[in-house]
Amino acid sequence: MTAQLGERVGDARIGIIGLGYVGLPLAVEFGRHLPTVGFDINVKRIEELAAGEDHTLEVEPAELAEARHLRFSADAEALRDCNVYIVTVPTPIDASKRPDFAPLLAASRTVGATLQRGDVVIFESTVYPGATEEVCVPTIEKVSGLRYNVDFYAGYSPERINPGDREHRLPDIVKVTSGSTPEIADFVDTLYRRIIRAGTHKASSIRVAEAAKVIENTQRDLNIALINELAQIFSRLGIDTVEVLEAAGTKWNFLPFRPGLVGGHCIGVDPYYLTHKAQEIGYHPDVILAGRRINDGMGEHVALRLVRLMTNKRIHVVDSRVLVLGLTFKENCPDLRNTRVVDVIAALRDFGVSVDVYDPWGNREQAHDEYGLDLLDSLAEGVYDAIVLAVAHRDFVEMGGAAIRRLGKPGAVLFDVKNILPRHEVDERL
Repeated sequence: MTAQLGERVGDARIGIIGLGYVGLPLAVEFGRHLPTVGFDINVKRIEELAAGEDHTLEVEPAELAEARHLRFSADAEALRDCNVYIVTVPTPIDASKRPDFAPLLAASRTVGATLQRGDVVIFESTVYPGATEEVCVPTIEKVSGLRYNVDFYAGYSPERINPGDREHRLPDIVKVTSGSTPEIADFVDTLYRRIIRAGTHKASSIRVAEAAKVIENTQRDLNIALINELAQIFSRLGIDTVEVLEAAGTKWNFLPFRPGLVGGHCIGVDPYYLTHKAQEIGYHPDVILAGRRINDGMGEHVALRLVRLMTNKRIHVVDSRVLVLGLTFKENCPDLRNTRVVDVIAALRDFGVSVDVYDPWGNREQAHDEYGLDLLDSLAEGVYDAIVLAVAHRDFVEMGGAAIRRLGKPGAVLFDVKNILPRHEVDERL
């Protein structure tokens, strides 16, 4: 059986559907060992990668060059020779915080159009337990005319990519795997072990693997929500939250979470997939939704505290100028997906504030297209009534408090959302 598995994996021809933060590193790793097609509907993205560049900064040009068996295409026909499809498209939420399956359904239709008997389709996109077999598989069956677990098979292996993290990279993170039959589960597990140095964990079913992924981010979301609620309480008590956390952190089992804006494609989105499914089966997830409510309100909380500080310093709020440093959802990373810095900006504008945004990492075109924001090209001194340090980019850390303060007028307020400057260098921190 082991020899047969090895032969089948050796004969695998991989098709990666979606070449974003998840799909590209996966395509590169498989492309080192096996024939791999990286497919994306974004022609500009394909042209960029074919030229050896990656604007997400997740893969270096040298790594792209080393993937000798990898080719890129925006033409779905390029997938026709594949026998293993791995879907890595986004799973966003809509304006009502409900799962938006449009990208996943589109990818399923793409796969279904080229699927052959005996092929395996593996999903990595984060979903609720059951979605792979309830949403994706029926779409593939309808388009392909093939029968699930008779003519084709499925697997699920949740992504664990951490954008901007150069230490925890794809081969060095344990990979959860699963399959729609015991034999396919073994195949999927063996396939991923070709590229994952850290090893794999084979779940007993696709639903277990789906559930494991969605609770990883839900757990983190709730932990941050607790600290964010504590930050709001301590602010009203006149106590510095960071000092409290540092004191509590001297106990060996105190978890080192910090308050902040909870954005990004995972933590701020994935819990809504689980709560959607829970409500569908008649259970109201009070704790998870309470955590989401707290974290979604942190942008307004920051804006209110800043306005209060400005008022206390007799700075006229309406028509004041505020500089927001950082727009990406995390530091040292160009990822603008679901950034909650925009909540701070929106709340300040509701107070009649004129807001400028500077981010040396953020993509100017994406910031304009997705959020209607025009990022500053450079910074000028002595201009602003208040400054919000929203993202802990190394550029801002290296500037230091004194240089950042010089961007403001005399007496301007400096609010450090990310707690990266010493307490005595700022007026307030979260």
